[in-house]
Amino acid sequence: MTIDLKGRIALVTGASRGIGYFTALELAKAGAHVIATARTGGGLEELDDAIKAVGGSATLVPFDLTDMEAIDRLGASIFERWGKLDILVANAGILGTISPLGHIEAKVFEKVMLTNVTSMWRLIRSVEPLLVRSDAGRALLFSSGAAAKAPAFWGAYAISKSAVETMGRIWAAENTHTTLKVNMVNPGATRTAMRAQAVPGEDPETLPHPSEVAQKILFLASPELTDSGRMFVVRENRFVDFRMPE
Repeated sequence: MTIDLKGRIALVTGASRGIGYFTALELAKAGAHVIATARTGGGLEELDDAIKAVGGSATLVPFDLTDMEAIDRLGASIFERWGKLDILVANAGILGTISPLGHIEAKVFEKVMLTNVTSMWRLIRSVEPLLVRSDAGRALLFSSGAAAKAPAFWGAYAISKSAVETMGRIWAAENTHTTLKVNMVNPGATRTAMRAQAVPGEDPETLPHPSEVAQKILFLASPELTDSGRMFVVRENRFVDFRMPE
């Protein structure tokens, strides 16, 4: 299926490497102008070169998502330049440490929550008015299988991703009367730096490349998408519904 995103504006966080990098590239290939954000300017410059090589265009915004006022300024800048936002890919996040809950340093736990949860809320707050100005706003929030599995020692990360899932479901429910569609993505274990940090003894060649994930989730940015408030599981290549309380 060919996805046509010509003339659409897409914001991708964590775009300097991994899934964010390749999702930004796929969006550009499909015709979207990509607003790429990340902490590392070098990675963004490499992305810009790759996007130009496929005939696309990008705006680079190096900043740290823990800077809440910078998130607010980003939304204002997008409004001033484009007046709307068509696609949000909220990919940026950090792992923290793999450790028993009681052994996690307070500053580490708090940074994971700030980066993965609070900044997500702040981002939603900043760009929702822009997304609803689009004729077909689309938001992709990245979660993890750790949220549902609640594995031992993955406490801070798993808790943060559970919060992201709940946030996304609430946001989707609040926009049933608009054209904005909000879905969560569970990419599964992928050949990324974060996965190597979490499971250092794992052979990365046994895992899917982030470009494969990016290709499978591109349709979630399409104006033709009708699903909202659901989880797309990349490994299964399908949506799964959240289990409702009985």
